[in-house]
Parts: sequence; C-alpha cells; structure tokens
Amino acid sequence: MVAKDPANVLAKYGLANEALKAGLYEEARDQLIAYLAVYDDEGNGYGRLAEAFMQLHQPDDARDALRRGIAAAGRFGHPGMAAELEERLEAIDAE
Repeated sequence: MVAKDPANVLAKYGLANEALKAGLYEEARDQLIAYLAVYDDEGNGYGRLAEAFMQLHQPDDARDALRRGIAAAGRFGHPGMAAELEERLEAIDAE
C-alpha cells in the first residue's frame, strides 16, 4: 500500500508495525518518523517509535519519542496511555 500511495500515512503506520514484528527496526523507525511528521497521533505511534529506538540502542531518541507521546496522549485525553508511556520513560531513566 505504501508503494502504491506514499502519501497514505496510515499505511506507513501499518508497515511500521509489521516491521517491528519482523525485527526490522530501522524500517520501522523510518516509517514511524514519516507517519508522525504528518499525522497527529494520539500517543501510540510515539510509543512504537520509542520501541524501535530502544532496539537500535538509541535511548535518548526513545526518551524524546516517549515525551512527545505523553504530550500527545494528554492532548487527546488519554491519561492511561500517558501513564503507560511515563512508566516506560521512567524504566529507561532507571537503566
């Protein structure tokens, strides 16, 4: 779908999820960055981006993604998601 319609941001999100499952973390990171550049995500996409960054041994970028996800979750009224992302951020900081 992404090849047919590169502007389809939801297809980029789907491709990123599949890439994460397959262990293709650079592909996932790239697709999530492209998705988040144009889509006002509610927080989950940032959490997935943080996962890709952690797998790529980039904890500073993961922290930034989680902070952005916490802010997005707050904007959209998702306190549970914000709390989950905050826990993940604290876990990285504790390492």
